[in-house]
Amino acid sequence: MRKTKILHIIKSLGRGGAEMLLPETLKQHHQDQFEFHYIYFLPWKNQLVETIEKAGGKVSCFSAKNNIQLLLQYPKIIRYCKENQIQLIHAHLPWAGFVSRLVHQLTKIPVIYTEHNLQERYHFITKTINKWSFNSQTLGIGVSEDVTQSILKNIKPIIPCKTILNGVNTQSFVRLNGAERETIRKQFSIPEDSLLVGTVAVFRFQKRLDKWLEIMKECMEKNPNVYGIIIGAGPLENELKAKHKELNLEGKVFFAGLQTQVKPYYEAMDIFMMCSSFEGLPIALLEAMSMSCAIVSTNAGGIKEVLRHEVDGLMVDVDDWEQLPYSILELAENPSKLNHLQVQARKRAEAAFSIDAMVTELESLYLSHIS
Repeated sequence: MRKTKILHIIKSLGRGGAEMLLPETLKQHHQDQFEFHYIYFLPWKNQLVETIEKAGGKVSCFSAKNNIQLLLQYPKIIRYCKENQIQLIHAHLPWAGFVSRLVHQLTKIPVIYTEHNLQERYHFITKTINKWSFNSQTLGIGVSEDVTQSILKNIKPIIPCKTILNGVNTQSFVRLNGAERETIRKQFSIPEDSLLVGTVAVFRFQKRLDKWLEIMKECMEKNPNVYGIIIGAGPLENELKAKHKELNLEGKVFFAGLQTQVKPYYEAMDIFMMCSSFEGLPIALLEAMSMSCAIVSTNAGGIKEVLRHEVDGLMVDVDDWEQLPYSILELAENPSKLNHLQVQARKRAEAAFSIDAMVTELESLYLSHIS
C-alpha cells in the first residue's frame, strides 16, 4: 500500500506548545497509511528532533539565522518535496506559514496552516504579512474557537477555516505510583507534605511569569507550606531570576530549566497555575489536566474553552490575576476540594481533549485535500 506523504514545516523544534504537538500526534497517527516528514530552521532549537525520529518521523533542518533567510529556503523545500513526493504540507505558526504559502504558489502542493495564537497579539509586520498571504494556501485551522474567530475577524479569509482543538495523549500523560513525585521533590528539597504549585512555560511576556512569582510570594507569606516550581526557559530568563531574587524566593520557588520529559514534574505538582495575558490553547494546560493537577488560571484565550470555573478548575479574569493567590490558598486549606478538582481536571481532559479525536480529524483533512 502506497503511503500518503505529509510534510510538517515549523520554525523550530524546541519545547514550545505547537512543537510538542508534533511528536504526540505522530505517535497516534496511522503510520501504515501515512509517512511524515518535518522541516525546521533553527538548529539550536532541536530538543524534539530525537523524539520525533524515534516515533518514526523523518526530520531535516534547513538552517536559517533569521526570518528572511527562512523565507529564502523555499527552493530547498520545493526540491525536498519533489525528491520525497510530498503530497501535502502542514505548516505551523506564521513564518513557517509564509514560506509554505510561497511553495504552494510555485508547486500547487496543498498547504494546511495551523494558527496557534490570536492575530491581535502578533507584531504589526507579522500580522500584515499573515493577512496579505493567508489566502495563498488551502485551509486555515485555529487551535481554539477563540483563535479561529480572531482569524475571521482580522483577516476575513476567502479560503475555508475551521477549529480543531488541541489534544493531549491521556494514555501517556497519566499520574502513576508517586515514585517520580518523590524523586523530583527530593531533588529540590521540597517537603513531601507541602503544596507544590507549578507551571511549564516559555519565558515570554504573555506568560506574565513576573506576576506568577508575585502570586507565589503572597501565597507563601500567608501559608509557608506552599512551594513553587517553574519548568522552562526563554528570552526573559535573566529578568525572572532577578525578580525571584528580589522577592526572596530562594528555597521556596525553584527553576527546573528546560526539560524534554516533563511528566515527572507534573507528577510532583499539586496545582498547575497560569496567569497569562493571552493564549491560544496551551498544551501544557492540557498535559497538567491529564496528569490530574488541579488548575488555577486566568481565562486567557482558549483556556476558557477548556476550563469551567468551579467544575474543572478555578479561573479569574485576565485583569484580575491578583485574585489568584486566594484560589491557591483556598485549595491549600481545603484538601477535599483540591482532590476533587484534580479528579475533575483528568476527567475533562479525557472526555473533551483526547489527542485521538484530534488525529482522526487531521487524517480526514489530509486525505480530503489531496487530489
